Order: sequence, then structure tokens, then C-alpha cells
Amino acid sequence: MLRLGLKLWSINTDYYYDEAIRLYKSGVYDYIELYVVPGSLQHLARWQLLDIPYIIHSPHFMHGFNLAKAECELSNLEYYQEVREFADSLSAEYIIFHGGIDGSVAETARQLATFAESRALIENKPYRAIPNRMHGEFCRGYNASELEVVVANSGAGVCLDFGHAICAAASQQVDCYDYIAEFLQLNPKMFHLTDVKSLDDEYDKHLHLGTGALDVERILAMIPSDAVITLETDKADSRLLNDFVGDVEYVRGKIVY
Repeated sequence: MLRLGLKLWSINTDYYYDEAIRLYKSGVYDYIELYVVPGSLQHLARWQLLDIPYIIHSPHFMHGFNLAKAECELSNLEYYQEVREFADSLSAEYIIFHGGIDGSVAETARQLATFAESRALIENKPYRAIPNRMHGEFCRGYNASELEVVVANSGAGVCLDFGHAICAAASQQVDCYDYIAEFLQLNPKMFHLTDVKSLDDEYDKHLHLGTGALDVERILAMIPSDAVITLETDKADSRLLNDFVGDVEYVRGKIVY
């Protein structure tokens, strides 16, 4: 059976926290994927109170973490040390990393290897960085070849983000489902799932499932029946997670047993 995850940020202890507890006890989802906002260790104790499995997501370039550039190495290490404390304290199964912006994928692989992190997963990215938000032009890890470099040189596994793959395929004007199939050859350990505005959109919108152009049934047919999938759709309410519940129900309704 699929394991479905709820994406939250480490600072979300003042909202979503009680909802996360309620929905987990109700059997809605199976784990929390917790994005570690830099400087949020004061929130760790509250997450430790929950008897819920965790996957950790490292900060990315919007919070200053960029594995693709050598000049960021010292600050990257500081961020990682905080991430590792979250992961160790919460007995996290995996730690997800982004490859960075601009720079080189060889640098991404080198820096990730220095962490010697057995739980590391490298996530694929869109081809183009979001204008005026990502402080760069191109994402590292946008195709299977770049991820292969990271996997081969760092020992990391792969987290396949379907929305990112579709954006990268759109940038390169190739069939998105063929593009996804290339990533599947890397045997991803887990997945990220959202809907997309169109199959020609270069930028990830994190739409709710069933509201866009993604063929969710086709995606589910491509992956193992016991896959680990975080639903990364946006949250419309600042306290309730009814839209997340709707996404879970949509996915479970598409499963062919």
C-alpha cells in the first residue's frame, strides 16, 4: 500500500500542528516530511513529542543553501549540521537535498559526499529557476544524467518529484512521461506529487491533485504499489488541512488494486 506524507515546515508548531496530530490519528497520512527552516532548532522539541514517522527536507537555495557553488560550502555545512540534528532527533528515514542553482553538478556531488550522510536523497529539479526568486538561472539535477553524477559520487539515493520533471521536460520540449521514465531507471526511494497547470509549464505551481493536467492514474501505474509519496500541494487555509485531505482521497481513489 502507498505511504502518503504531509509536507510541513519546522516552524509550523503554531499552526497545522494540532491538525497534523488529528489527521495522523485518523489514518489520513503515514508520515511527516519536515522542511527544516534555518535557525528553527527551538521548535525541534515539539516535533519530538509526536509519535509520527519523519522524513527531513534540507533547506534549499531560497534559504541560502546551494550545494552547486563552492563559495557556499561553509554555510552549507552549517545548515546541514542543523538538518542532521533534526534528522537524528526525529529518527528520520531520509534527508532530501536539492542540487542547487547554477554552479556545477560535480560540485553538488562533491559537497554532498562530504556529509557522508547515509540517509541522503537527491531530488530532481526543474530546468529553469523561478525568476526573481531563486537568485540564479538554472537548477542542478534537472535530468537523470545529472542525478546519476550525484548518486555515483555521493552514494545518495533519489527522490523523484513528478512536477519538477514535467517542468524540466517542458523547458526542453520533450515528452514528459518519457522524461519521467528516465528518472525511474534510477530506482527512486520516494516521490513528490502535485498537479501541474499544463504539460508545457516550466514553473512548478504545486496545484491540488485533479485540478490540472497531470494524469495521476498514469503516474501511479509507473511506480511501485508500496511507494512513499509526499503530497506537496499548497495549503489554502492557515490552520486547517482540508485541502490536503482532499488530495489524499484523490490519490487513494486512483489506486488500482
